[in-house]
Amino acid sequence: QAPLHPPSVAAFDALRGLIGSEPRPLVFDSGCGTGESTRLIARQMPDCLVIGIDKSRTRLARTGAGTFPHREGNAVWLRADLATFWRLARRAGWQLRGHFLLYPNPWPKHKHLGRRVHGSGAFQWLLGLGGTVELRSNWQLYVEEFGIAMLLAGHPGAISELTADQPLSLFEQKYRNSGHTLWRYTGRISHRPPP
Repeated sequence: QAPLHPPSVAAFDALRGLIGSEPRPLVFDSGCGTGESTRLIARQMPDCLVIGIDKSRTRLARTGAGTFPHREGNAVWLRADLATFWRLARRAGWQLRGHFLLYPNPWPKHKHLGRRVHGSGAFQWLLGLGGTVELRSNWQLYVEEFGIAMLLAGHPGAISELTADQPLSLFEQKYRNSGHTLWRYTGRISHRPPP
């Protein structure tokens, strides 16, 4: 019910103009940070259009771009508030093939549950976008909470220790190098008709 974030609305409109009616399946890299994860996912999924979204201009600038949205092949980056962006994508009837949430800020205090992806009002918009979902974190409890929220929403998935060889993000590399155990949730949200 929060008001839409006007700069994010403008970013969404600019993105729609950039990609037009391109028929590729869509993948979101939500909270993409420096955008390296978006590049890696785009290489792994060359038939998809991979959209990296982050609210920080400073982090996004590390993609090498000066303005956003910015496109390189099948990777696109833009600066936007996730809650507004997911809401607009849902309203536009977008359905995803995949959705990555890599190392979101866990907001560990109990009073900050509403700031976690699965504790916020934006969670409904994530669910409405469908597709496979992968969340990674070095904080096991956060991944377990997300898995429970997905299960309660009717979308069971799997939680496992992450043993992949190639890190998808700088955070993942940092935590792996420092000896952290890494965790992930993977699951699938069945597609639903547009609102």
